[in-house]
Amino acid sequence: MYKNKLIISGFISLGIMLLACNSGSRTSTERLFEHVVIIGIDGLTFEGLQQAKTPVMDNLIANGAVKYNARAVLPSSTVPNWGAMIHGAGPEVTGITSNSWMQPDARTMTPAVINGQGLFPGIFDVIRSQLPEAEQGLFINWDGFGFTHHFGRLHQRGVINRFDRYLQDEILHYSAEETARQAGDYLISQKPAFFFVIFNHVDGTGHDHDFGSDEYIWSVAHADSLVGHVMESLCKAGMKDNTLVMVLADHGGTGRKHGGETDEEANVPYMFWGTGIKKNYIIQQPVYAYDIAATVAFALNLKAPFAWTGRPVMAAFEGHPEPDLSF
Repeated sequence: MYKNKLIISGFISLGIMLLACNSGSRTSTERLFEHVVIIGIDGLTFEGLQQAKTPVMDNLIANGAVKYNARAVLPSSTVPNWGAMIHGAGPEVTGITSNSWMQPDARTMTPAVINGQGLFPGIFDVIRSQLPEAEQGLFINWDGFGFTHHFGRLHQRGVINRFDRYLQDEILHYSAEETARQAGDYLISQKPAFFFVIFNHVDGTGHDHDFGSDEYIWSVAHADSLVGHVMESLCKAGMKDNTLVMVLADHGGTGRKHGGETDEEANVPYMFWGTGIKKNYIIQQPVYAYDIAATVAFALNLKAPFAWTGRPVMAAFEGHPEPDLSF
C-alpha cells in the first residue's frame, strides 16, 4: 500500500525531474569528470529497490549503469563499508573492522599503511594532495562519522572543506530531509569537486520494522525523493554534464539485522550516471565496496595509492569493455 499512497513532504514531484535533466554532451577536459557526487543510502537492499516506488533511481538506471549485486565487505556493517569505499581497501588492510572502530578509545589493528595523522589514506586525502584547491564535502545524518572530537575518523582534520551532520529528531525523517536540503544548497553554492552525502533512515527503518516491511519499502521511496532533490540541485548548479553520480548502499539486511554473511546482507545495488557512462547497462564485472575510491580517482584522473586494493569499475564507462572473467 505504501507504493500506491506515497506522500513525501517537499520532494513529491522530483521523480519526474531527471527526465528533463539527462546528461548531454560534455566538452573535452583533462579529467573524465570535473565533479564526482556520491549519494549513499544506508541499508538499501536490492529487494527494496525493486519493490519501492523509485522514479528517480529508475531513471538513473535507465540512463546509466547498474550493478545489482555489488559486494559489501565483511562484516556487512556501516562503518567498515563506508570506510572501504572511502579508503579503497577492506578491513584487513584499513583496520576498520567494526562500527565500534569509531569510538575514541577503540583498540583495533593498525592500518597496513599510515599517513601523517595515523590513518589509512583515503580518497579525500588523495584529492587534497593532487588537487589542492578542490572543494570537498561530506554530509551525513548519522552520529557515527563525527564521533571523535567533532570530526570523523573516516576523514582527516583539515582535508574536507565542509563536514556537516544533521541528526534525527522527533519528526520522522526530518534529519534526512534537512540533509538533502543542505546538500542541495552546498552543490549550488560551492560546486565541489567531490561530494559524499549519506542518508541513514532506510537502515534505521529496517532495524525498527524489518528490512522487508511496508515501513521499510516506504523509507526506500522516501530516499528516492531525497536523491531526486540532490539531482535537481546538481542540475541547478550547472554540473549535470560534467559530474559522475554514484548512488550506493553500504550493506543490505535480513529481518531486523545486518552484519552477517548472507546474500541479503552482503549484496547491494550500485548505480552510476553521467556523460560517458553507459546507458541502461547492467555491469557484469565483480564490484566491491573498496572499488569506489579507485573509481573516483579514475574519474578525476588522479593517481591511486599503491596500498589500495580496489580497482575502478571500468565496465561502467563508455569505451571500456567488460574484463575477461574467464579463469
